[in-house]
Amino acid sequence: MAESGFNNRHDYEAPAPSRPMVAAHGLKLSPLSFGGAPIGNLYAGVAETDAAQAIAHAWHRGIRHFDTAPYYGYGLSEERLGAALAGMPRASYTLSTKVGRLIETADDRPHLADGFDVDGRQAVFDYSRDGVLRSVESSLRRLRVDRIDVLLLHDIGALTHGAQHPRILRQALDEALPTLAELRSQGICSAIGIGVNEEAVCLDVMPQFDLDVIMLAGRYTLFEQKDSERVMGEALRRNIAIFAAAPYNSGLLGASDAPGSMYNYAPADAPTRERAQRFYDICAQTGTSVGAAALQFPLFHPAVATVVCGMRSVSEVYSATSRLETTLPAELWARLREADLLADSAVTP
Repeated sequence: MAESGFNNRHDYEAPAPSRPMVAAHGLKLSPLSFGGAPIGNLYAGVAETDAAQAIAHAWHRGIRHFDTAPYYGYGLSEERLGAALAGMPRASYTLSTKVGRLIETADDRPHLADGFDVDGRQAVFDYSRDGVLRSVESSLRRLRVDRIDVLLLHDIGALTHGAQHPRILRQALDEALPTLAELRSQGICSAIGIGVNEEAVCLDVMPQFDLDVIMLAGRYTLFEQKDSERVMGEALRRNIAIFAAAPYNSGLLGASDAPGSMYNYAPADAPTRERAQRFYDICAQTGTSVGAAALQFPLFHPAVATVVCGMRSVSEVYSATSRLETTLPAELWARLREADLLADSAVTP
């Protein structure tokens, strides 16, 4: 049944010599994870059959960790993952999903209000104990499983909540995270953590609550490391596994020939695109793929357990797994350092 290619490599070996277990819970993840936001109709609709084929192809190509959230398509991503993975042995893959929002019916929600091409639903923040329990119950139903390997508290932080951040952080520490710890003790999940886009909130939480995992989107990437230096160091010290998400920085380094037009979920400004072009120039000079370099780069850091890449089609799955298999020359990393495009703290072979 398995196809030739990535899944036939010895135990899905990552470019780095080894991958950390998720804290003390023994979860060994595939180095590349399927990011489920795109199959929640992010920015554009995805046909049911295309989503199902992408998930199945990912499994056959050796991707064995699948990440999603209720927010992604207001439950649609979870529903599609649950349906597509229902025929796979449960022990053959791991799942992460998130809490912090509840899904409600909303016939009058503006189309694409949050970027998801889904009508009749909306997501509302709820970091209360009851909200966490309701969210997990709904996720289990949509995913068609009785346990979730990793549960993450989603989108706490000042970037998301602005002036409400102190109140939200207090509720996260007093209610949401303790509730996740209870669910872990009950066997509903194996590991818990936070899923965020900013370093500051990670540094706020780590000294106050023991985490197993931090999913950090767009901060430890080939394009930038300056806004993750402290959290990466603390994660190593505290034995917290990093899930490095958004390795292309919203598509900035995702295309094969030139920088993309987006960065951090917004249009990239001219200086950002000019800096991105320097990566393309050096990769061209060394005969390498920018996408392959961006996908593999986070995996060299010893704190990183997996890199989470959003995918919506068979072709995107094939592209990502092929990029992971691509051999990159040592000259590439030396040239990037010489051009001052990597921070001193960046880990390379």
